[in-house]
Amino acid sequence: MAEPTTLTDRDGTGTAPALAPAPAPTAARPPTRRRRRPSAIRLVLRVIAVTYVLALVALPVATVVRYTFADGLVPVLEVLTSPDFVAAARLTLVVAGLAVVVNTVFGVGVGILLARYEFPGRRLLNAVIDLPVSISPIVVGVALILVYGTNGWFGPALEQAGFQVIFAVPGMVLATVIVSLPLVVREVVPTLEEAGVEQEQAAQSLGAGGWARLWRITLPTIKWALAYGVVLSLARSLGEFGAVRVVSGSVAGQSQTLTLFVNDAYQEFGPDAQRAAFAAAFVLMLVAVLFIVVITALRPKEKR
Repeated sequence: MAEPTTLTDRDGTGTAPALAPAPAPTAARPPTRRRRRPSAIRLVLRVIAVTYVLALVALPVATVVRYTFADGLVPVLEVLTSPDFVAAARLTLVVAGLAVVVNTVFGVGVGILLARYEFPGRRLLNAVIDLPVSISPIVVGVALILVYGTNGWFGPALEQAGFQVIFAVPGMVLATVIVSLPLVVREVVPTLEEAGVEQEQAAQSLGAGGWARLWRITLPTIKWALAYGVVLSLARSLGEFGAVRVVSGSVAGQSQTLTLFVNDAYQEFGPDAQRAAFAAAFVLMLVAVLFIVVITALRPKEKR
């Protein structure tokens, strides 16, 4: 067996045996994954999922499109230019637009309050915000009538002042605001909590006031979450039916939104009424598809 070599100092004394150089490390190869063939259970589950989605979504949508254009494009254009449809579309945009503005201001303010401050009743406020999600829109409409109706708590005083809420646009806006209340708040609060308060505290230490911090730090931080919540709120407002049906009266040309237009036209007899219902439903579906595209584009990458 070969003896280990020794190193010699300048004075000629021997030192400890020299160690052999360590072998160079080799790069680890990533483990190769074999593609597993889908088992019979996976194939069955996929078929069930696809069939369920097709039956629940694709089939009704295709049916509406088929009946909408069954007689060609001209009857559809006649419906879309009719006075009742135009009035319903205009009222829908007004009610949904006002509701989104109110919910945006409320959502930003309450979101900052819940994410930045501790105060008595914070948990109660947090629970009340989610209340419209858990109760029926019909209950919301009935509650508004009990509060603002002719025999309600504030109804007589408001009528004496010449301000009508129920069976008028204010009641429809109020009902839409309530049913879409949590959508903006629930998008803003997690973003504010994740961002923290360091930037705002630094700006405050440099002399920035509350409004300056809001416009230059808070709003840019939550801009995408706010846009996402606004789109959700607008989509929910345009499609609201139950609460608006209770408080509006659904008078054609006066207090009838697009969803009420579809319901009332479909309940009438005759091919013209049916055609009008399908045409309005087709328009609402197109708007829904547009909102899905916008929401997908605004959704953060980590949530996709």
